Amino acid sequence: MFKKYSIRYYNFILLFLVMSLMILGIFVINKVDDSYTLKQTIGVIVSILIMIVVSLIDYHFIAKFYAPLYIVSSVLLVAVLLAGSSSHNAKRWFNVAGITFQPSELTKILMIIFMAVYLSNLMEKEKVSTFKGIMGFVIFYAIPAALIFKEPDLSTLLCLSAVLATMYFLAGLSYKFIGTVLLILIPLFSLFIWYVQKPDQKLLYEHQVKRIMSFIYPSEYDDERMQQENSVMAIGSGKLMGKGLKDDDNSSSTTQTNLVSEQQTDFIFSAIGEAFGFFGSVIIIGIILLIVLQCIRAGRRSRDDTGMLIAMGTACLIGYQSFINIGVNTMLLPNTGIPLPFISYGLTSLMTSAIGIGMVLNISLQRRRY
Repeated sequence: MFKKYSIRYYNFILLFLVMSLMILGIFVINKVDDSYTLKQTIGVIVSILIMIVVSLIDYHFIAKFYAPLYIVSSVLLVAVLLAGSSSHNAKRWFNVAGITFQPSELTKILMIIFMAVYLSNLMEKEKVSTFKGIMGFVIFYAIPAALIFKEPDLSTLLCLSAVLATMYFLAGLSYKFIGTVLLILIPLFSLFIWYVQKPDQKLLYEHQVKRIMSFIYPSEYDDERMQQENSVMAIGSGKLMGKGLKDDDNSSSTTQTNLVSEQQTDFIFSAIGEAFGFFGSVIIIGIILLIVLQCIRAGRRSRDDTGMLIAMGTACLIGYQSFINIGVNTMLLPNTGIPLPFISYGLTSLMTSAIGIGMVLNISLQRRRY
């Protein structure tokens, strides 16, 4: 479980970058709504401890339990549908003693671990592009995907799907199969857009359809776009250098006027843009990019395929999730709720990301020596 490691191989750069974003998140959340500050601070402290502890556990030891982890993930997703708390037409959370737990967030990292082991076994047997290998991937993916869709949590489903698809590509999936899938998916996507516009469609909830339509036909759905428009307004108000974290006397601040709802979670980047301006926002995006690159570097230098896929999967998760969150905040993507890694309020997301980074740090400790 624990090995003797050389401290000189510990990736302190990655650890420092992640801790910097976590601490920054506390200050931004305090600016938005100080009632969340204490919980987030406790979450950050616990997450840093989890990250350090996991970084010292041999990732091969964790990977050995890939099947039980998959079962635990699926059971939690079923349990939240049966006994979870409902909010905003969704059933995604457990509320216990004032603490909220979201199983779909934990599923992201557990599925990365499971698929890393599954795909590395296919790579070892040279069966990545075989019918049996592909069908196994589809079946194992479909079970948690269907449960997450049922909640519904489409943003998490899309992010997880993109991560796992990228991992399969990195495992060596044939370009012929990828081309075939794209030729099928493109017309299917057009069919999907046509179908969800029908009044009697059964696939999506009404508010989900409106969010998609407001992106395609913005002039016809002004009310649905208001939150994103206010987010862009907040980001723009920060101008080049931002207004700073203390703006109690600034009546035009979005935190004072409540123009952006859920600003501490899904729309945290609007608060970042307002507080730090264009210059600060670019720096924060740059830090996220550096974290992704550090994870990719760990994956490229991993001693085996399992480590490579876990590190690359974590890099994809952080990168894709950040892209979706920032894209929604800047109106580049349709409105959907997903936290900004390490910064947004959400203890499950914070701790899940810490587990992923902890495993990447351990993979770095066991990297190939050149």
